[in-house]
Amino acid sequence: MPTLNLKDPEVYRLARELAERRGTSMTAAVRAALAEAVEREPAHRGRATVDELRELARRVRDSGDEPFLTDDDLYDDLGLPR
Repeated sequence: MPTLNLKDPEVYRLARELAERRGTSMTAAVRAALAEAVEREPAHRGRATVDELRELARRVRDSGDEPFLTDDDLYDDLGLPR
């Protein structure tokens, strides 16, 4: 059977406190807390962020409102800002 060895005193204290409040074992309290956290957490959080950024980049690219500035537009021959 897999084991989980928690060596952080604060994690141990929190697990014990949650178990006492719920009237369960520490294992049951940790299991329930983890299950609740998994339910709240989106399964593809990072993927959605990538997709959102791609969509934003596409909208900016396709907007065509303003031309993009090049280095030559921003800096003079010495590399100083214009």
